[in-house]
Amino acid sequence: MKQFSRQEVANHNKRGDLWVIIDTKVYNLSKFIAIHPGGAAVLLDAEVAGQDATETFFGLHRHEVLLKPNYSRLQIGIIEGEEEQIKAPQPGALSKLPYGEPPWLTEGFHSPYYNDSHRRVREVMRLLVDNLIYEDAQARESDGKPVSRLVLETLAEQEVHAMRLGPGKHLQGKKLFNGAVAPEEFDYFHELVITQELVRVGSRGYGDAIMGGMVIGLPPVLNFGSEELKARIVPDILAAKKFICLAISEPFAGSDVGGLRTTAELSEDKKFWIVNGTKKWITNAHFCDYFTVGCRTDGGFTVLLVERSEGVETKPIKTAYSAVSGTAYVTFDNVKVPVGNTLGEVDGGLIVMLSNFNHERWVLCCSSARSQRLVVEEVLKWTSQRKVFGKPLIEQAVVRAKIAQMISRAEAVQTWLEHITYQMCHMTYKQMSANLAGPISFLKMMSTQMAQETARDAVQIFGGRAITQSGLGRFIEHYHRTIAFDALLGGAEDVLGDLGVRQAMRHIPETARL
Repeated sequence: MKQFSRQEVANHNKRGDLWVIIDTKVYNLSKFIAIHPGGAAVLLDAEVAGQDATETFFGLHRHEVLLKPNYSRLQIGIIEGEEEQIKAPQPGALSKLPYGEPPWLTEGFHSPYYNDSHRRVREVMRLLVDNLIYEDAQARESDGKPVSRLVLETLAEQEVHAMRLGPGKHLQGKKLFNGAVAPEEFDYFHELVITQELVRVGSRGYGDAIMGGMVIGLPPVLNFGSEELKARIVPDILAAKKFICLAISEPFAGSDVGGLRTTAELSEDKKFWIVNGTKKWITNAHFCDYFTVGCRTDGGFTVLLVERSEGVETKPIKTAYSAVSGTAYVTFDNVKVPVGNTLGEVDGGLIVMLSNFNHERWVLCCSSARSQRLVVEEVLKWTSQRKVFGKPLIEQAVVRAKIAQMISRAEAVQTWLEHITYQMCHMTYKQMSANLAGPISFLKMMSTQMAQETARDAVQIFGGRAITQSGLGRFIEHYHRTIAFDALLGGAEDVLGDLGVRQAMRHIPETARL
């Protein structure tokens, strides 16, 4: 790369002959000025043309702009004797910002929860995210097209889809991350790590698109389906050849599962269920092959695995995040479902569904905790580089007060999450159902309430950039726009809070008095 002195660069300071310096790199913008999105005047400014424009650039753009081919090709050299300071993050690297990583990944801090296998899983998963998934996520969030087959197949090869279902018999005999962790060693902390690494793509819709429906739709099959049914459909789902979703919510019923109107009636020969009804806001439904469906039956509530067939129709629903997630409205019109596709006992579907809720809500808490930390990192970077009234924005006390609250929330949620995860690792399934439904509900409620406060504060700090779907504040805009999803999925905040209190009420001793 050719070297220049700063004086040489200063001589190129007019239209038709315009160079600038950005972090010791020299760029020739002579032709680019005509197509500069911000207009020519910005580049012809006396403090930019022929000058070191590092501070000006980073007041307007993200570092990733310089790495794009259309812009990187404009570099013609470097400043002699100087070394660049603002380097692109290396794939797999840990954040160097304070609170940019959970405490267990922060240098100098210790944790009783994680061992070497968790660190190996984190390293492999982060490299997958940085080298493969992140770029696809940004593109799909923009165009709404399906997740690339390469991403889905690579995750399948590494058995990530299987690991996202948590520890269990479904992992037996599988080579997890090419041996980074043994199936019998895999626990909920490994799953937490995988979930939180996926969140780092900063794309809520894409996060659901990577078989989010499977995470909540397949467990009822694994736990309550017949061996024949599991052998027939599970391998293809874990290989990302087929897709499954959970279809419970309806236009008439959400948190009130007892209010479901979709019906299932036995055929005259008792060989099939005939399913009729509608489901709404179903994640992944538009491209799914299988639907885990809650139905009203004569004696109560039954869960069936409905395969896409005649009478099943899906229509995409436009939501606050991209169409890549496949959120859809589903109609069942006299759909024939073999009785062998019944999950659990007939009229015993409530148990099937309740057994799934704890894990679903816990996964949402894992995501919420990590996404809040992403916002903290964005805010710390922005307030350090943004200059107002002659000094960095972070020098303003009112801004520091907001950042203090953001950091406190992120740390509190992560700490409580790890405590509950530890209990999950040391309880039987029955014990988890009896003891953790309340705490997980409270954590979910608190996590999403705090996330919404953090989103609001981040918008105030980023200002107009936080309502722009590109540029410096694009992740904040996306976070603020999509934060309501986590507040509703798995149960609305008020419903979960009430559930937690009602569970506690059952354990108040009758003799308790002030």
